[in-house]
Amino acid sequence: MDLGLTGRTAVVCASTRGLGRACATELARAGCTVVVNGRDPAAVERAAAEIAEETGATTVPVAVDLDDPGAPDRLVGAVGQVDILVNNNGGPPGRDFREIDRDALLAGVTANMATPIALVQAVVDGMVERRFGRIVNITSSSVKAPIAGLDLSSGARAGLTGFLAGVARSVAHANVTINFLLPGSFDTDRLRGIQRSGAERSGVPVEEAAERTRARIPARRFGEPAEFGAACAFLCSAQAGYITGQSLLLDGGAYPGVM
Repeated sequence: MDLGLTGRTAVVCASTRGLGRACATELARAGCTVVVNGRDPAAVERAAAEIAEETGATTVPVAVDLDDPGAPDRLVGAVGQVDILVNNNGGPPGRDFREIDRDALLAGVTANMATPIALVQAVVDGMVERRFGRIVNITSSSVKAPIAGLDLSSGARAGLTGFLAGVARSVAHANVTINFLLPGSFDTDRLRGIQRSGAERSGVPVEEAAERTRARIPARRFGEPAEFGAACAFLCSAQAGYITGQSLLLDGGAYPGVM
C-alpha cells in the first residue's frame, strides 16, 4: 500500500534503537525525510546513516536530550516544517511507588508528559495551517493495565493521553490527527533488561524468565519492532485521516478486556 507520505517530513524522537528506530525506518521506507534523534551524537549519526542506506531516504541526525530546556524547539527547528511527529521517550526505572521522591516524580512527568506536550505545541499550528499533520505518541500497555513498579511511567503516560484527547478533537477538522500506540512486550533492549533483572530477583536463567512472560501472551511470542513501526507508519498515512484520539494496543492479546 502506498501510504501517501512521499515528500513528507517526520520527526521521530528517541529513534536510534528499539521501537523509535523501527518507526523511523518505516516512515523513511514510506518516502519521508526523517529526523533521527537521540542523546548520543555518535549513535544518532550511525542510526541516521543506516536508515538512509537501508531505505534510500533522506535522514537528518539531531542529537539532543529531550529533557533539556529548549530541546523541543531545537529538534523541530532542524527542518523547515514538520508533517509528522512521533513522540517517544524512555520511561523511568521500575521501583516501588514508596521510593519515588519529588525529584523523581517531576523527572518522570517531564519526560513522559510535559516534553511530548511541548513538542506537540511546537508543531501543531503549522500542521493545521497546511491542512495535514500526524502525531503519534508511543506510550505503554500499562496505560490500560497498570504494571506494578511502573506506576510513575503509567501515570505520566496516562496524563499525556488525557491531556491530548481534547486537543485531538480540536484539530481534526484540519486533517491533523493525534493518536497513541501502546506497546506490550516487544523484543527490544529494554525488554531484555527487564528480563535480566527479573531473572536475577527470581534466581532463574534469563531464558526461563523470558519464557514465563511469553507464556502469558496469547500470541506466545514477543512483538517484533518492525511490526510496531508498520503500525506507526499506517497511523501517519494519508489513509488514516479519520482515525484520531485513539489508543491502539499492540500486545499479542495480553490485555484481557473487551475494549
